[in-house]
Order: sequence, then structure tokens, then C-alpha cells
Amino acid sequence: MVYIINMNTILNALAEPNRLQIVELLRDGSLTVGEITDKLGMNQPQVSKHLRVLSEAGLVEVQPIANRRYYKLKAEPLKEMNEWVQSFQKLWEDRFDRLDDYLQELQRKKKNKRSE
Repeated sequence: MVYIINMNTILNALAEPNRLQIVELLRDGSLTVGEITDKLGMNQPQVSKHLRVLSEAGLVEVQPIANRRYYKLKAEPLKEMNEWVQSFQKLWEDRFDRLDDYLQELQRKKKNKRSE
């Protein structure tokens, strides 16, 4: 159950478009609040609020360097999310394989009826 609760928290955090944009920016490396603010054209309090939500979801971490705070992505939650998505991908691939087998069997039966 912890896995599902954590995934809900992560997905809820990423559901907001501005937070998703922040995660996409951080994909390329660490940024300060000011840099994120400039890139997104948002004000600093909005960015800080979004970063707090992402931090509480475990998606970002803060690294203080001198008088600046750098935000960067945490790999583990994203790996968990990738594994979760891949579990669905495997399920659907198996289902499509079975559907393909079924359709091929129907085609064989149809050919056999024609040749009779």
C-alpha cells in the first residue's frame, strides 16, 4: 500500500502543469528559484509554492550553496514511477500478443473454410 500512496502523491504533484514544467526544467540540471522563475515567467512566491509541493512529494531536493538554494530532481521517485508505468506496458503487450494470436487463428479458419 505504501507504493500506491506514494504514487498517488507523485501523480498529484505532477498533475499541475506548472509543476510538470518545473520537473522538465530540472531534468537538465539543478536550478535556483530565480532561474526557474525567469524561465517560466512566473513570480517567485508561485515557484516556491510549487517547489514545496514537489519537495513534499519527494520529487525534488534542495542543495544550499552559499546564499543560494539549488533544486534538483531526485531519481528514486522517478524510477518508481517508471517501473509502475512499465508494469502496465507489459500487461498491454501481453494482451495485444493474445489478440494477435486470436486474429491469426480467425484468419486461418476463414482460409480453411474458403478452401473447402
